[in-house]
Amino acid sequence: MSAKELVLGGYKSFAEGDMEGLGKIYHQHAVIKVNGDHELSGEYRGFDDFLNNFLAQIPIKFPNFDLDILNVTAEDDRVFVNVHYTADNLDAQSVHMFVVKDGLETEFHLFDDSQKMAAALNA
Repeated sequence: MSAKELVLGGYKSFAEGDMEGLGKIYHQHAVIKVNGDHELSGEYRGFDDFLNNFLAQIPIKFPNFDLDILNVTAEDDRVFVNVHYTADNLDAQSVHMFVVKDGLETEFHLFDDSQKMAAALNA
């Protein structure tokens, strides 16, 4: 499976609410970085940290959250995904960058429009 296929499979798992399946594609020591200076910004260590302290917050902080993939670019071990987020309190685009090694995601960087994210979190 290519890095691009692995990453896109993760988005499918996320869309289906399959957090167990999503967690299986992350390396146990994966680093997830969320840019900005808002309550969800920061660095998460491992999928469980990311799941419990970020992903679990999405339905609470962003009611009716939805994500659409706009574009995907892959080169070697890096996959870049341009996404569009919507929620009751949010309409923004983001770039997600993944590093895939030995068939697992080892890094995930979310380059969000942090001002829009912060505004939505404070709405």
